[in-house]
Amino acid sequence: MGLSIRVTQLLPDRDMNLIVHFENGVTKQYDTKQLLKQFPIYGKLKDETFFKLVKVDCGGCAISWDEDVDISEVELWEGGIEIPAMQTV
Repeated sequence: MGLSIRVTQLLPDRDMNLIVHFENGVTKQYDTKQLLKQFPIYGKLKDETFFKLVKVDCGGCAISWDEDVDISEVELWEGGIEIPAMQTV
């Protein structure tokens, strides 16, 4: 991939959504509920307190909640919906 898609910042939002800022200046909204159907481990994200513990990991190559629950930058990029940066305030 030519442009860097490393995650620089993220914000847990309502209804299990993440606002993800990428190094290339793009901001996307990612709905983590889409993972629940495929991977039971993501059920932990239903706990709002746990969901808010998310952090950027591995120099922006992933985000994680704990050692078991993480999402790669590629999944966030491909599965996210681009939104205007002003919506992230």
